[in-house]
Amino acid sequence: MRKAEVRMEPTPKELAELFDLARKLEGMLIIFARCRVHYEGRAKSELGEGDRIIMIKPDGSFLIHQKKKREPVNWQPPGSKVRLELRNVPTIVSVRRKPREILEVELLETYMVSAFFAEDYEALKLSGSEAEMAALIFSNPDVIEPGFKPLFREKPVRHGIVDVLGVDKEGNLVVLELKRRKADLHAVSQLKRYVEALREENPGKIVRGILVAPSITAGAQRLLEKEGLEFRRMEPPKRKEKRKSRQKTLDFL
Repeated sequence: MRKAEVRMEPTPKELAELFDLARKLEGMLIIFARCRVHYEGRAKSELGEGDRIIMIKPDGSFLIHQKKKREPVNWQPPGSKVRLELRNVPTIVSVRRKPREILEVELLETYMVSAFFAEDYEALKLSGSEAEMAALIFSNPDVIEPGFKPLFREKPVRHGIVDVLGVDKEGNLVVLELKRRKADLHAVSQLKRYVEALREENPGKIVRGILVAPSITAGAQRLLEKEGLEFRRMEPPKRKEKRKSRQKTLDFL
């Protein structure tokens, strides 16, 4: 079997066949299509017609990308159940059980569908300074505040991925957004979105947001205070340089 199977302008039958093949063999589906998107869960949303890239992974991850921005415009997390329904218009349905969320994508015109049967057994080894900041927080939570307890790293939420999610000494949820350089307005906006998403997921529970960075711009500080968010100054840990061996080596030309 080939590593990738591609169908250009597939019929509904061809689409269904490749969809089933990817599901049986744990392949990754990538679809270029003009589509409409309907979401129902903690809220409701509609996305009108447009050309988008749809990605479905074997673990249930479901992402819909527009031609701008890095983040998907709609998505479902791993563990979601995905199926294809051949209605008047072929429709991909993704269902998340807890909390219950349903994402439906109507494929008005499918330009291309591909199934990629990837083999990848490597884990990403993070060595960036933000990852090192997170590691320092997990090993010494008091750098944030006394009684802080980190629970999750890289926690997915509706609008992205929270760097560190934990609880304070009162049991309130705490969202940490880490920046290795001076924090700006965009960082505050990111933090605000994550806090709002967790408040929606945890009605009635206090959710705090803390921006962690070496420094912050004046505008970002004003917006942070306006939104009721917090700032903690923290320098990224410095890497220990390895001592150079004194052993002589031969240079080969």
